[in-house]
Amino acid sequence: MTDSHQIWQVPPQQITLSPAEVHVWKAPLTAPEHEYTALQQVLSPDERERAARFYFEKHRRSWTIAHGVLRTLLARYLNTSTHKLHFVANKYGKPALAAPFAETGLQFNLSHSAELALYAFTYQRQIGVDVEYMRQNVECDLLAQSHFSAAEYRALQTLPASLQTKAFFLCWARKESYIKAKGIGLSLPLTQFDVSLIPDEPAKLLDSREEPQATTHWSLNALEPGNDYAGALTVEGFDWHLHCWQWIMG
Repeated sequence: MTDSHQIWQVPPQQITLSPAEVHVWKAPLTAPEHEYTALQQVLSPDERERAARFYFEKHRRSWTIAHGVLRTLLARYLNTSTHKLHFVANKYGKPALAAPFAETGLQFNLSHSAELALYAFTYQRQIGVDVEYMRQNVECDLLAQSHFSAAEYRALQTLPASLQTKAFFLCWARKESYIKAKGIGLSLPLTQFDVSLIPDEPAKLLDSREEPQATTHWSLNALEPGNDYAGALTVEGFDWHLHCWQWIMG
């Protein structure tokens, strides 16, 4: 595990993911027309149909780019064609690789918000990633009262107003990454566990009423994907190293 001050590097031509590593990628959700077309072709027919159902062109393009990059990265790690990849989802909707690649143990997660996507990859351990665009027109206090734990809400209230919006989104991203890693979605109420939220303090899972041993089982980490974005990564275990890569749109 590493601290929250990432350097987002341009990856080498040949990239290897070892069992003791976690790779996180960030990608812009805007692309030149030729690359957008190429990423469109990477999608399965079902995925292209799903993208076409978005009412706004901007949302169609963002979804297409996000999932086209995901397929491209998975194919790169697995040394296969994007069209050979198939997915399954558990009963809560968390996706995973289907056979024959399920046997590789490669785990992944995707999150996107506004104009940025984050991807996380590792082997043989559960993982969740989240990114949130820190909009200023959000009723932070009202949402925190209904979605945060009592301890988190109290911590938020101790902060000056100038820091509360950032703290709200840090908390939200950390909670989302945790429930995504566990793979059970909102069947785990957000009020049943506590995360740190004070800006410039380390990200940490503080307590869980749902899983008493969670703080020794899951590592929670801040990600810094860019200005105006909050990011978080939750990984099963602590015996791993983080590498952060940036996808370059050509």
